[in-house]
Amino acid sequence: MGKVIAVCVSEEKGTQKHKVKEAEFIEDWGIKGDAHAGKWHRQVSLLSYDKIEEFRKRGAEVEDGAFGENLVIEGFDFASLPVGTRFSCGDVLLEMTQIGKKCHHGCAIFQKMGDCIMPREGVFTKVLHGGIIREGDEFLLFEEQGDAGDK
Repeated sequence: MGKVIAVCVSEEKGTQKHKVKEAEFIEDWGIKGDAHAGKWHRQVSLLSYDKIEEFRKRGAEVEDGAFGENLVIEGFDFASLPVGTRFSCGDVLLEMTQIGKKCHHGCAIFQKMGDCIMPREGVFTKVLHGGIIREGDEFLLFEEQGDAGDK
């Protein structure tokens, strides 16, 4: 079981995301008003709160959203889970589609720290069912009910 520590969005690509109290997740699109939403496999990005905290202990001064993550979640090591893992948060159902991403070494975090955790710790999901996610919400591994062959 996990907990939503932060919900973050950005209106333009190439900018850091900023915290909001809640966001609307739209099926097969992503977060309403977020620049990275669209009909593709990287609709919503997730990063583990624990991994961010470890990075901060190494001297990184990063705010929630600094890595471009939409959701900061406590209680999960996302990179250790397989692609296809599903998560639920209230009415929202997310499916992990990608682990990590190629990072350009020109990002501000890499320039300052010589490292960035998003390329290896961040994961991407698509929205299978929409709804609202708020800071403080419970975030769960989704267990299929009924016929497991119904994927």
